Amino acid sequence: MGGITTHVLDTSLGRPAAGVLVTLERSEKGGAWSLVGSGLTDTDGRLGTLLANDTLPRPGTYRMTFDTGGYFARSGTPTFFPSVAITFEIGERDEHYHVPLLVSPYGYSTYRGS
Repeated sequence: MGGITTHVLDTSLGRPAAGVLVTLERSEKGGAWSLVGSGLTDTDGRLGTLLANDTLPRPGTYRMTFDTGGYFARSGTPTFFPSVAITFEIGERDEHYHVPLLVSPYGYSTYRGS
């Protein structure tokens, strides 16, 4: 099973972060980025539809950007990080790439999930 997914957890509230806009871009030759997918996290903070038509990702460098500013603004919570961009490498097309984000108004953490 291949693909790219994410899961956002709001550690300040101890619950999933619903409604976070996530964009996925791929690095192209010359340093430009091209949009390959986007969407909003569901009520469980998950987004499993970042690639159109369930296509497998090509090997290369990707950037996943989370609109954390918009998420926190909806609850009137100030944040130090209005967006979080995570850049990662994909080597094997058939693997599943899960990129979770743990976020609070003044910090964040990520790792390669399963």
